[in-house]
Amino acid sequence: MPSVYLISRCLIVGMEKHISIKHTEDYIMKKYITDEKNGLDYTLVNGVYLPNLVSTETNYEIGLWGQRHLDYIKHHRKAFYLNLKTTCKLNTYLHDVDVRATEMYDRLVNQLKEQQGITEKLKADDMMTWVQNMNNISNQAREIVDNEIICSKGGV
Repeated sequence: MPSVYLISRCLIVGMEKHISIKHTEDYIMKKYITDEKNGLDYTLVNGVYLPNLVSTETNYEIGLWGQRHLDYIKHHRKAFYLNLKTTCKLNTYLHDVDVRATEMYDRLVNQLKEQQGITEKLKADDMMTWVQNMNNISNQAREIVDNEIICSKGGV
C-alpha cells in the first residue's frame, strides 16, 4: 500500500523504493458526495466533508385553533406530542388542525345564523339583540369545535 502525503499543491505517493510526485489537479475532491452506507449527502467545506442536515419541518403560521390544540396535546397526549416533535411533523399537523377547525367554525356560525334567523336587517334594527345572538352563536360554534377537533384524541 503506498503512502500518500499532501505537500503544498502536490501529492507525494511513495512505495518502498519509488517516489512519484503528482499534482493535486489529478485528485480534486468533489464538492458534493453521497455516502452509500448511510445515504447522507455531504458538502466539501475547507477540505472537510460536512453532512447536509436539513430539517423537513415546515414553517406554517399557526392560528388560534392550532395553538389551542398544541396546548391540549402538550398536557394530555405527551407521547403523541413528542412523536410529532421528533419526527418534524408538529408544524404541519398543527396547521392541518388549524385549517380544519377554522373551516368548521365558519361553517357552523353561518349555519347557526341561518337556523336562528339572524340577518343584516336585525343588525340594522336592533344592534344589541344582534350582538347577543352572534355572541351566543360564536360560543356554540366554539364549543362544538373544541369538542370535535381541539380536545379530541384524533385532532385531524
